[in-house]
Amino acid sequence: MDVKLYDTTLRDGTQSEDISFTVEDKLHVAQLLDDFGIHYIEGGWPGSNPKDIEFFHAVKKLNLKNARISAFGSTRRAKLTCEEDPNIQALLESQAPVACIFGKTWDFHVTTALQISLEQNLEIIEDSLAYLKKNVEEVFYDAEHFFDGYKANPEYAIKTLLAAQRGGAETIVLCDTNGGTLPFELGAIIEEVKKHISVPLGIHCHNDSELAVANSITAVKHGITQVQGTINGFGERCGNANLISIIPNLKLKMGLDCVSDQGLRKLNHLSHSVRELANLGEWKNQPYTGKSAFAHKGGIHVSAILKNPETYEHIAPEVVGNKRRVLVSDLSGRSNIQYKIEEMGLDIDMNDPSVQEVVQKIKDLENQGYAYEGAEASMELLLQKSRGNLPEYFKLRGYRVVDERREQDAEPISEATVRLEAPNNEVYHTAAMGDGPVDALNSALRKALIQFYPILDEVTLVDYKVRILNTTVGTKAKTRVLIESTDGKSTWSTVGVHCDIIRASYLALVDSIRYKLYKEKI
Repeated sequence: MDVKLYDTTLRDGTQSEDISFTVEDKLHVAQLLDDFGIHYIEGGWPGSNPKDIEFFHAVKKLNLKNARISAFGSTRRAKLTCEEDPNIQALLESQAPVACIFGKTWDFHVTTALQISLEQNLEIIEDSLAYLKKNVEEVFYDAEHFFDGYKANPEYAIKTLLAAQRGGAETIVLCDTNGGTLPFELGAIIEEVKKHISVPLGIHCHNDSELAVANSITAVKHGITQVQGTINGFGERCGNANLISIIPNLKLKMGLDCVSDQGLRKLNHLSHSVRELANLGEWKNQPYTGKSAFAHKGGIHVSAILKNPETYEHIAPEVVGNKRRVLVSDLSGRSNIQYKIEEMGLDIDMNDPSVQEVVQKIKDLENQGYAYEGAEASMELLLQKSRGNLPEYFKLRGYRVVDERREQDAEPISEATVRLEAPNNEVYHTAAMGDGPVDALNSALRKALIQFYPILDEVTLVDYKVRILNTTVGTKAKTRVLIESTDGKSTWSTVGVHCDIIRASYLALVDSIRYKLYKEKI
């Protein structure tokens, strides 16, 4: 069976509360979707806003290889002909090769929202599609609120589909617009529809009952050949059917070749790129493409995947462009450490007593609030220190941080002084100003160290995260600081924990510096 993928991220997805794409963003997303292998890209509603009109003009300049651009709109208004209707004419002016319009299926909407007769609604559906069919290469019809309409008045709901079929719709898309239909209901209704409709059917589900993906898969099982959805499930209210889950389910679970193997390997890149363009944070637990989708923490799990990953993974992560991660935490065993040692490419005998010492040390530190899941550089330093392989690059003799506001309306002044003993046993005393106490401490520390470790000039901090651990004790709470650093060639993360945020930051900063020196074999 041939299943076509219809993406509506650039239209329905932008109705999500937190998403607003620029025209440039939309063009970037369209290119990503085309590279991936999506068949249809719904660019927007040209009759609703200037941005979408601009997109349809600009997208013609893209050299799309796989996808056809679709313009979205509605059936004509009751008191206007198609030639007079501005929304219908906007579809033609977009010059998109595909038009997809929606119409009313639920008799309640016809009489309440449109306030027209049921027969007039049928005429509008047929007339609108017939007009577009003469002027556009390919025409689809979205039967809005179909499943609710069918449950309320099945005879009339079918009549609206028959009107669309007479009008020339090449695919009739059944929409669960309110997202309240259950999979077994949906499947049974589709079987009834197939008794009356001969043109190909599509499915468009919303996620208000968290069943949009399940309903889409169920629809395909019942013969649906076009699946509409959005990347990452973006959409109004609770979102639309998530193509990031639907696509691998269709290809890997149902054996439907809806995208190429090469395209599927771009799934992770597509998911994260669109999320970045939408300026949304990471969804770690997203199926297939989340950072945690193939992350293993429990020692028993890790022991099993070392023998065979299929023991705790339903697919190989590489198939969708993701990767396996083994976490080191208070739940870790020797297997977790073994996996991390192999991943780091370290030549360490697992029978070395220091390995078990590290396991216990990590459990103790995590009990204090440390988390090595996102700070693997600190974990590697801990491992090498336990084996006596980490040089003592310097000794801290003391630091002081002053955060002072000298006048009522003036900005605070942050200054830090650091005393440390260098490898030549000399004590260096430096001071530096900064934008805040942590920045001042970092500047003073680097100012001292760079005199005898000039390679540290390559290192910059790219992220600084603070997490309050035990909120019930108020300002006495422990703080976890995660720092991400880079030298332009690689990136690493380190952690520090203390009830004093300056101390926690210092611990993470020093680990970052030590890791760079260790990796450079200094």
